[in-house]
Amino acid sequence: MHIPQELKYSREHEWVQVNGNTCRVGITDYAQQSLGDVVFVELPEIGRVLERGEAFGVVESVKAASDCYSPLAGTVTAVNQELLDTPQLINEDPYGRGWIMEVEIANPDQLEGLLTAVQYEELVREGGA
Repeated sequence: MHIPQELKYSREHEWVQVNGNTCRVGITDYAQQSLGDVVFVELPEIGRVLERGEAFGVVESVKAASDCYSPLAGTVTAVNQELLDTPQLINEDPYGRGWIMEVEIANPDQLEGLLTAVQYEELVREGGA
């Protein structure tokens, strides 16, 4: 299981890559492994305003469907359209080409509530969320 040190993580298994006042969001390697082969991704609408912890989409695999939760409050500024035709990118490259959305951060203080890579690894070792 790969957990990049430079990213932040939610207890619901989303990763966050911060770039100024925006962030890119996807699901972690642990989450995609738990789901199995991803066959469908429901993306949020660009312009949608999300609250922290709000469901923003669904990742469906051959085993299960799982809601994705926004790790931060903000406005969706971009979505990964490539996932509509190639959802397996989440399995193949969860921290790269498998990203799901980009969000303009409404409250930067919420970044403090996210987990570091070390904290996320401890969460996973303890059995998930």
